[in-house]
Amino acid sequence: MSRDSATVELGAEPEFNYGDKVRSRKHVKNDGTFTGADIGEVIVTKGDIGFIISIGTYLQQFYIYGVDFYERGHLVGMKGRELDLIESNPVQEERIP
Repeated sequence: MSRDSATVELGAEPEFNYGDKVRSRKHVKNDGTFTGADIGEVIVTKGDIGFIISIGTYLQQFYIYGVDFYERGHLVGMKGRELDLIESNPVQEERIP
């Protein structure tokens, strides 16, 4: 059983919002879903900076944040626990669920 199989984030607001500036807390390797990179290739390095450009869900359980890691030219889906907030989007006047 997965260590976060009992976690259901969707009962609360998303941790991040569109335009938030975030930092990756971990290295991310291509699991085969990232086009243009070999399986196992590192596509995001711990400490890389990006912006939240989309918010989706996975397994009716987790928020998945589409993060544009602009310096690498990669758009990667990540869980909230894999990201740290650097700066909230100053344009957003309220959080969007």
